Amino acid sequence: MAYETEDHETQYCFPAINSSCIKGTRSRHEYNIMYVFFSLLSAWTVFLNLLVIISISHFKKLHTPTNLLILSLAVSDLLIGLIVIPIEGIKITETCWYFGDILCGVFINTLGLLLSASLSNLVFISVDRYVAVCHPLLYPQKITTTKTLMIIFLCWFCSLAYNTAIVINNKYFDTFHTTDVCYGECPYMMSSAWRASDLILSFVSPCITIITLYLRIFYAAQRQVKIINLLLKTRKSVKEDTLKRKSESKAALTLGIIVTFHLLCWIPFYILSLSGSTVNTAIMSKFLTWTLYVNSSLNPIVYALFYPWFKKAVKYILTLKLCKPASSHVDIFNDYH
Repeated sequence: MAYETEDHETQYCFPAINSSCIKGTRSRHEYNIMYVFFSLLSAWTVFLNLLVIISISHFKKLHTPTNLLILSLAVSDLLIGLIVIPIEGIKITETCWYFGDILCGVFINTLGLLLSASLSNLVFISVDRYVAVCHPLLYPQKITTTKTLMIIFLCWFCSLAYNTAIVINNKYFDTFHTTDVCYGECPYMMSSAWRASDLILSFVSPCITIITLYLRIFYAAQRQVKIINLLLKTRKSVKEDTLKRKSESKAALTLGIIVTFHLLCWIPFYILSLSGSTVNTAIMSKFLTWTLYVNSSLNPIVYALFYPWFKKAVKYILTLKLCKPASSHVDIFNDYH
């Protein structure tokens, strides 16, 4: 660690190597604050996503196609909190990469895999919700547990293959031997061709798909509300229809929050990636990159805390009721004890 010295002499990541990067200096107070912050963020992200994983894995009633997608999303977000946030925290605090060029490539590949898998899960969740809302009669046939498991496997496999290709083609495993990179740096390098393809595959296409599907869901929900309003005037089951209308409104609000959080975390990052590389854009890029990591701690809140079953499941976990016999068969949707 390089703490701030009185003479302000230049310090290097690897003093014995001529091509070493210059190491930034920080006071001991800054080090402590940064390490505590990144540790808490990592622990919070892991804890929230672990609650989602345990809930869906333990209770049999939660083994549905939709929840399997949420489980896959929680796994990718948990790994971001467990692996990516601590390593990125060390990297930004120390201002040097001490783990070598091979681990730099492995880390970039892991980071890309987890972000791609997380985004892919968001797309498939929107598809699942579209079929459930717009084609409810076809949903049991179109979306099954077996098909969902296959989709999740393909999602992770394709994300791994795609990001491995990026790492190999952009020579991440030979980073420290590149003339433009000093020794002790692990930058996110990408050629213009790969940058263009990544923009389309990892941003434009998923965003268009999600927004299009959610707009159609909103349209279908509004149409259903109009039908309910008509039934309220002509039929007797006023209470039941009113509850259904409120349920549709709540579902529409939840979808709006999901889309908003997703777009707020991803759009600024990709817009900035199209701009030139200057000191200001580099600083802003770091900030927006961290919004993607923070999104991993927001996903459990957006996708899980809006569901009543999750709150009940958390009570079971925190009160250790999971240890009771046959607790996995509890009807989490109707159980209030």
